[in-house]
Amino acid sequence: MMTNAAWLLLIPAAAAIGWLAGRRGGEIKGGARVSRLSNTYFRGLNYLLNEQQDKAIEIFLQIAEVDKDTVETQFALGHLFRRRGEVDRAIRLHQSLVARNGLSEEQKTRAVLALGEDYMRAGLLDRAETLFTDLVQMGVHAPQALRQLIAIYQAERDWHKAIEHALRYEQTSGEPMGKVIAHFHCELAEKARLENRNEQARQRIAEAYSADSHCVRAGVIEGRLELSEGNDAAAIRAFERVARHDIDYLPEIMAPLLACYERRGELARARGFLQEMIEHYPGISPVLALAQMIQRDEDVGAAQQFLARQLQQRPSVRGEAAFIDLSLENPANDADESLRTLKQITDQLVVRTNSYRCQRCGFGARAHHWQCPSCKQWGTIKPLLSAVGD
Repeated sequence: MMTNAAWLLLIPAAAAIGWLAGRRGGEIKGGARVSRLSNTYFRGLNYLLNEQQDKAIEIFLQIAEVDKDTVETQFALGHLFRRRGEVDRAIRLHQSLVARNGLSEEQKTRAVLALGEDYMRAGLLDRAETLFTDLVQMGVHAPQALRQLIAIYQAERDWHKAIEHALRYEQTSGEPMGKVIAHFHCELAEKARLENRNEQARQRIAEAYSADSHCVRAGVIEGRLELSEGNDAAAIRAFERVARHDIDYLPEIMAPLLACYERRGELARARGFLQEMIEHYPGISPVLALAQMIQRDEDVGAAQQFLARQLQQRPSVRGEAAFIDLSLENPANDADESLRTLKQITDQLVVRTNSYRCQRCGFGARAHHWQCPSCKQWGTIKPLLSAVGD
């Protein structure tokens, strides 16, 4: 059965064919050809309305063969072929348009753009890159071509070219690209950090902040870089900045940040930071961290009372599991077998649940990705807030 998207794609093609059939009818003397075109058009439209998509396409292809002036119809059909996954047919159709005489310059470049998109869909990135580069140099369809080139360089992980073309796209289209460009710089920064090229990593982090002053990922990389060099004070500043720029990423930086506080003996500052986060962050992570501090600095009973109060405001399976642990450790409580069973069940729920979700497409994951594997958007996967999550 035809999907709504495919059905909607065929409507412009059918409308274009009908318009051209009528227009040609006014130009052609002798009604035989006009009648044939009109009858064929209405047969195709009937197939379309009865959700017989394949038959409708064949009819419209026949019309395109009979009347070579139906360029718009061929563009529409090529787009439909690509959307249906029939990339070979789309390529052949657009190649024929590119090679065809008599097309206007605008139609010719549209065909080149469409052919490049076919190559992209087929995974022929080198051919697509050549066509899109030519279009950019010609100054026609530059924004569309630049966006496709950016996608190609992301797929090839050529971050230098991705940055170059993203800047050109921003200048050409006026669309802000700072957040995306910052991620490209972060890719280079992370690669440099892992290869112990720390100065180059710092330069790329600075470039990322220049592109997006609130770039969370740059702060995470900066904090890890400072940790690797033993600069706990600088790491604290970087991690705190991450949390204050986008509190949703608090679970990503909390463990190394608290370790830095502890090594520097800044436990009061750590408690103050956690209390600040609890006021603004709806999840359970800072509550659990502060409960552990209370248990260490005071006693298990005080930690248990604190956690019980917090769980009334923000119920959480992880919080419940921590409360059970405290109950089992508290000598004033009688821990029976049912409590232990409840603990085991709770632990299983925590392990089986996704911890991250894409804010754009809903993709769920147990590990964090800076680029969503599903919709390919940058910086959209965040820690999941749920009864089980953070």
